[in-house]
Amino acid sequence: MTGSALTHAQRVAVARLHALLELLPTALDKQLAPAGITSFEFTLLEALYEADDHRLRLSALASRTNATLARLSRVVTSLERKDLVLRAPCEQDGRATNAVLTAAGETVYLDSAALYANAVRRMVLDGLDDDGVDQLAALSLGILSTLDPEKRLAVTADGSITCTADPAAMENATSPRGGAIG
Repeated sequence: MTGSALTHAQRVAVARLHALLELLPTALDKQLAPAGITSFEFTLLEALYEADDHRLRLSALASRTNATLARLSRVVTSLERKDLVLRAPCEQDGRATNAVLTAAGETVYLDSAALYANAVRRMVLDGLDDDGVDQLAALSLGILSTLDPEKRLAVTADGSITCTADPAAMENATSPRGGAIG
């Protein structure tokens, strides 16, 4: 079917995917507005919270948040202005820079975690049974694997990088404070 027009069913599927990609980030941002952060900022704070010493190289943080380095740098700068994150030299590699979660950033993350979880459950997960969640994960990975064949993003990696978006990695994970995540 290469080169021919999409079928009606294919057009509907892609249109629904487009709608989801447009609506979900904005809807999550609206739910996180009381915390003063966006859904992407939440994802970034979450990745730092779960990292050893609450710090990650900017390149690793970009991978874990599915962002380009340029986008990540802009968002880190914004979070620095809010005193939620700071940049620090990487001790292992003087050429690299780490993002470090501040105490204020940890507080904002912890205070907004329930807002985020409730919004995701209500908008995405409540309409799915366990099989539906598994199917959503598999379908998403199939599309992402085509878009990210080099597996640059942690969510498409082979499992050597723990990713906050990977349900299997998070199933048995605990927070650095010893409690279950999610």
